[in-house]
Amino acid sequence: MNKTYVTKKADIKRRWFIVDAKDKILGRLAAKVASVLRGKHKPIFSPSLDTGDGVIVINASRIKVTGRKLKQKVYRRFSGYPGGLREVLLEKMLAKKPTTVIHLAVKRMLPGGPLGRDIIKKLRVYADDKYAQKSQNPLSLEV
Repeated sequence: MNKTYVTKKADIKRRWFIVDAKDKILGRLAAKVASVLRGKHKPIFSPSLDTGDGVIVINASRIKVTGRKLKQKVYRRFSGYPGGLREVLLEKMLAKKPTTVIHLAVKRMLPGGPLGRDIIKKLRVYADDKYAQKSQNPLSLEV
């Protein structure tokens, strides 16, 4: 009789990957990054554990989108007060805070709750090609 393998915290080995977002499509990049953060590329993947690796995204300001998303995609947030709904177009968000665009795209592809909040902490996004995690010796990740 075969035994079912159950991943333990001691079995999890973390690595860091680096992704260059220059001329990449936003959704496809975010899907790949979310999958690596979650750990789905590993044979020890478990849906209830954080088995994923860390990801560094550089050149976030040079991301591409298809169609008319620059003019039509809207980011909304609500303060909870009357008249507190704020809307920002993707075009303005890319100009002001390009790192937030990628961060939100990846965060919304992860599970909600405590597991998702732990996983998103392993994502680092930078607007240009300078990053602070050089000592992690990140491996290149093709998207």
